[in-house]
Amino acid sequence: MCLGIPGKIIEIVDAPRFIAKADVSGVKRNINVGLLTSEESQVGNWVLIHVGFALSRIDEKEAAETFAFLKGMGDQLEQELEAMDASAKLKSFET
Repeated sequence: MCLGIPGKIIEIVDAPRFIAKADVSGVKRNINVGLLTSEESQVGNWVLIHVGFALSRIDEKEAAETFAFLKGMGDQLEQELEAMDASAKLKSFET
């Protein structure tokens, strides 16, 4: 199952390539913000992330409500977050 998960943009890593770093429930991951406007992709904004792409800006309340819904799904959310964390660790070994 593929999920759209809320994340908060914490850093612009590479603006010309539309790469930002987002915090997704404690997991920090590079994401592509090329589908967003420059206003939507600012540090501090919440976005909905799917397969590494920020699809839309959401507000903090919507992010909290989405997390609550996803946590109600149980293991599927945990597996998705663990996969993101494992992927981030794997990438750190590659560099």
